[in-house]
Amino acid sequence: MMTFHPKVIDLTLTRVHRLLAALGHPETRLPPVIHLAGTNGKGSTQAMIRAGLEAGGARVHAYTSPHLARFHERIRLAGDLIAEPALAALLDECVAANGGEEITFFEITTCAALLAFSRIPADFTLLEVGLGGRLDATNVVEKPRLTIITPVSIDHQQYLGETLAEIAGEKAGIIKRGVPCVVGPQEPEGLAVIEAKAARLGAPLWVHGQHWSVSEERGRLVYQDENGLLDLPLPNLPGPHQIQNAGAAIAALRLLGRDEAAAEAAVTRAVWPARMQRLRRGPLADSAPGAELWLDGGHNPAGGEAVAATLARMPARETHLICGMLNTKDVKGYMRPLAAHAAKLWAVPIPGEPNTLPAETTRDAARAAGLQAEAAGSVAEALARIVAITPQARVLICGSLYLAGQVLKENG
Repeated sequence: MMTFHPKVIDLTLTRVHRLLAALGHPETRLPPVIHLAGTNGKGSTQAMIRAGLEAGGARVHAYTSPHLARFHERIRLAGDLIAEPALAALLDECVAANGGEEITFFEITTCAALLAFSRIPADFTLLEVGLGGRLDATNVVEKPRLTIITPVSIDHQQYLGETLAEIAGEKAGIIKRGVPCVVGPQEPEGLAVIEAKAARLGAPLWVHGQHWSVSEERGRLVYQDENGLLDLPLPNLPGPHQIQNAGAAIAALRLLGRDEAAAEAAVTRAVWPARMQRLRRGPLADSAPGAELWLDGGHNPAGGEAVAATLARMPARETHLICGMLNTKDVKGYMRPLAAHAAKLWAVPIPGEPNTLPAETTRDAARAAGLQAEAAGSVAEALARIVAITPQARVLICGSLYLAGQVLKENG
C-alpha cells in the first residue's frame, strides 16, 4: 500500500522529481504544453482553448483539478476521458515506481497523468495548476509552448502568502525563460510581480489591456490585438467574467497560429460543468419542476463577485441560494457580493467532506454578510423548503466545487 505524505498539501517539487525520474522522465516526452495558473478562470479558459484547438482537428491532452463527480474527469487523453481500467493501471505503475516513499495524492496522480500523456500521441497538452504555480506538481516542464496566468486574487493564503503580490509571485512561477505568457486582467500589484518575473527570464508577455483587449458590444464579443479585430458570438459559458476568460483563450489560440474559426469554436463549444451550469433534468431538477435550478462551484470573493455579476444580468426572478462551504474559505468575502441579488440563503453541510463548515456556521456568516439565511440538512431539503414557499424560484446551489460534485453525482 502506498504511503501518502502526512500533509494533504505540501508544496515542493522534490517528491515529484524523484518519482518522474523513477518513471523515466515522462515530462520530457509530452506533446507541446500549454500551462495555466491563476486564482479564477483557469478551468474555463482551458476548456475554451481545448474547444478551439479541437475544432481545427487537433488532438489535445488535458489535465485539470479537482474533479466533480468522478476522479477520471481530471485526465483527458487526446480528447477522451481516461478509462477507469487504464487509470487504475497507471496508478499501480506509479505506486510501484514510488517504492513506498512518501508522496501526496495530487503528486502521484499528476505523475500518472504525465505518464499517460507521454505515451499517447497528441498535438497539445493542456496542464492546469492545482495550487499556486511555482511549487505545484504540474510545474515540471522546462520548456512549455505557452504559459497563461488568469486573474489572480486572494485565496489559499495558508499556502501562497497573505498579499496579492506574494500570491502573484507563486502563480508567476510557471513563467519560463523565453516562453510567451498570456496574462489575463490583473490588479496592478499582481501585474507588477508578473512583469518583473517575465523580464528576468526574457519571457514575452501578452497582457490584457496592453497587447490584447476583449469586451462585450451590442450582444457580441469583440476581441482586438495587433493582428486585428474579431467580432464573435458571446461565450456559451454564462456570466460576464467569461468574456475575460474567452479573451485569454483567444489570445493563446492566436499565439499558437490559430484562425478566427478556432476563436469562434472556443467561445461557442466549450463545456465546463458547475460554472453557472443550468440543471434541467435529473432527480433534483425533477423535484422542483417550476423552479430554475443553477449550479456554480466558485468559492472565493472573486468567485462571489462573478456569480453576483451573472445574477445581476439575468431576468428578474426571486432568487434563493443553497450554499455549502469549506472551513478554509473567506465565507463572508464570498457572500458579500451576493447579498444584493438573493431573497434568502439556505446553508447546508457538504456531505462526506471533513472540512465542511456546519450549516449553522455558514448561516451565521451569511447573516453577517447581509443575507437573510436559514440552515438546512441537505440540498434536497433546502430545495423542498424553497419551492414550498416559491414554486417558481430561481435557485443557485453554490459555494464549493466539492458541493457541486456531490450535486452532479446525486442528480445523475
